[in-house]
Amino acid sequence: MSSSSDFELVHGQLHVTKDPAAPEPLGRGPASIHGAAYLQGPTIVGDDKSNLGISATLMVNPLKNNDSPTPAVIGTICGVTPTKPSLYVIGNTAIKANLFVSSSVLARANITSQSNVKSQCGKHILSKKKNFDIPHPSREGWRLRHTCIEGPSNDVYIKGRVKNKTEINLPSYWKDFVDIESIVVTLQPIGAHQDVIIKRWDENKVYLQAKSGMPIDCFYHIIAERIDGEKLIPEYQGETPADYPGDNSEYSISGYHYDVKEEV
Repeated sequence: MSSSSDFELVHGQLHVTKDPAAPEPLGRGPASIHGAAYLQGPTIVGDDKSNLGISATLMVNPLKNNDSPTPAVIGTICGVTPTKPSLYVIGNTAIKANLFVSSSVLARANITSQSNVKSQCGKHILSKKKNFDIPHPSREGWRLRHTCIEGPSNDVYIKGRVKNKTEINLPSYWKDFVDIESIVVTLQPIGAHQDVIIKRWDENKVYLQAKSGMPIDCFYHIIAERIDGEKLIPEYQGETPADYPGDNSEYSISGYHYDVKEEV
C-alpha cells in the first residue's frame, strides 16, 4: 500500500476486518483476485446523514462529494422521469432475499417472474387493465397488445365451426365445471342463410336444426358460467379488495393477491 497527499493506492486486495485471513471466495496466494475488496460491514457509501442508524449491511445514499459531477438522470420511462440514481449497475444483479422498494419500480423492458407478481397493499400492479404485450407477429417494428375480456360472471367459452352436422360436442369436463342452464350459444351461418336454431342442449352436446333440413355450416361461440365456487359479486361497498363480501380465497386480484401457498 502506498499513499500521497492526493490518493491512496492499494495493491492486491483490500480487507476491512479484524480477521487477517483473506476471504475464501477472493482466493489466496497465486489464486488471489487482485483488485478485490472485502468489507466486513456495515458499509455506507455517499451521504452519511441519510442513514442515522444501521438500516442495512450496505447503505448506498445520495452523493456527498463536491468534487464529483452531479449524477445524470437515466431517462424518462413511460412519461415518468426517475430521480437521479444513487446506485447504477451495468450487468445482471442477483438478490437472494426479499427486495423492498419504497417508491416506484420502473422498467425499460419486461418484468418477468418465476412466480406470482402480487401486491398486498390494495394497489394496482402495472395497469388497471389486464393486458399482454408482445412483438408484432407480422409487422416488423410494431407491437401487439391485447386485453382480457371482463364481465360480471366467472365465464368460460369454446368456439369453432360445425359443418354438415347437427350437433356441437361440449368439452367432457363441462358437465362438472359449468352451470349447464347458463349456456349461451351464438351461431353465424357461412355462405347462405340457413335458418339454424338451437333445438336443445344437455351436459354433453348442443343440438341444432336448419330449415328444410339443409346442410348446416356455421361458426359457433358458446359461453357458460363456472360452478366451482361461489358466484361473483360484481359490486360491493368497500375501500379495498379486502372488503369483498365473498370468499376472496377463490380469486387472484390484480393489485391484491390472495394466492397464498403453503409448503407441504
